[in-house]
Amino acid sequence: MDQPLSTAGLHADQLDHGAPTPLYHQIYLVLREKIRTGEFPANAIMPGEQELAKLFDVSRITVKRALNELAAHDLVTRHRGRGTVVTASAALPQVHGSFDNLIESLKTLGLETEVQVLEVAEQPAPAPIAALLDMEPGTPVQRAVRLRQLSGEPFSYLIQFMPTDIAAHITRTEMETIPTLVLLEQKGVIVYEAEQWITTVAADPVMATALDLAAGAPVLKIERVMRDKAGRPVQVIHGHYRPDRFKYHVHYKRKGRDRSWNLDG
Repeated sequence: MDQPLSTAGLHADQLDHGAPTPLYHQIYLVLREKIRTGEFPANAIMPGEQELAKLFDVSRITVKRALNELAAHDLVTRHRGRGTVVTASAALPQVHGSFDNLIESLKTLGLETEVQVLEVAEQPAPAPIAALLDMEPGTPVQRAVRLRQLSGEPFSYLIQFMPTDIAAHITRTEMETIPTLVLLEQKGVIVYEAEQWITTVAADPVMATALDLAAGAPVLKIERVMRDKAGRPVQVIHGHYRPDRFKYHVHYKRKGRDRSWNLDG
């Protein structure tokens, strides 16, 4: 049954009039987030153009463009006399990662998504990257930038650094068609250990454009180092993930009478 939506949480402060992103696209991003998180569920009736214009303190034409953009992405349908309705297929799938079996999760991640290589170039390793790769700063490394998509929608923006002796055996086409961990194994490099750090950062303009986010929007950043059995680092990757598309799952279990573990909260 169609139900009208609450307008709580929609307000003019969510828009940045000084940003390069047009206001209509900013409104589109706000409304899209409501739809994708389920706050605006399938078959619900969206607030009207006049009401949204008042809430966001913009013109009705601006709101109309935002709603038309939602319709163009099949998130809503527009009906004369009925209004704008959230489509049944609007919710996007999420990728779920796990710390319990990181290597297998990463292989699965590569198989479930599509990759577009945006840049590949050799460059001197910046000091922080060189430290993670156990090499001298300025040592040549390959830097590759990839955009990963899920169901045709941007999902993650990946910046990868790899020693040149390993990268030399990997082609750009292979990067787009074979998951990195599988590809490394095919080249004789078996990843034995992974170490990573997780935080949130603001998307810079280039990253935001690739991920279809507003500049400055928060993204989940995962910095990961892969090592072979000898302990040699074979890859450093900075993965930037849309928080509405990716969820990490961690499961803890106490073993026996061990009381040494501690969880905040």
